[in-house]
Amino acid sequence: MPGKATTRRTVLKGAALAGTAGLGAAACSTDSDLGKAKEPTPTAPVDLGAASAVPAGSSKLFREQRLIVTCSKDGKYSALSAQCTHAGCVLDKIEDNHGHCPCHGSRFNVTNGAAVEGPASVPLPKVPVRVVDGKLIAGPKA
Repeated sequence: MPGKATTRRTVLKGAALAGTAGLGAAACSTDSDLGKAKEPTPTAPVDLGAASAVPAGSSKLFREQRLIVTCSKDGKYSALSAQCTHAGCVLDKIEDNHGHCPCHGSRFNVTNGAAVEGPASVPLPKVPVRVVDGKLIAGPKA
């Protein structure tokens, strides 16, 4: 059964598309290192500034430090990594008690870190946080 002759152009187009698809798969893979910091949580104490910046009953994203701090209604602070567990992007905003990942659309509950919308399925890691002289200090003790 005769078929169409394969041209050089057809072969090159196929190769280009296969290469592009491979790059996309690598960027979206959970094993990808794109955008990941070496450590998703602080390895040394991080001064986040005045504790009053996170009032009771609210959460705040400290994007540069890759942290989310929440203060419960009774005044207890908790912190989470703000680095998405899917591909390592840093969350870009908090809306309706959810942290949003700008890379692939994952959403996380900012009070407990649970992944509420994929592709991420692993919760955000917890980070120790404490108040010292009116300042929030995240990460391990010095």
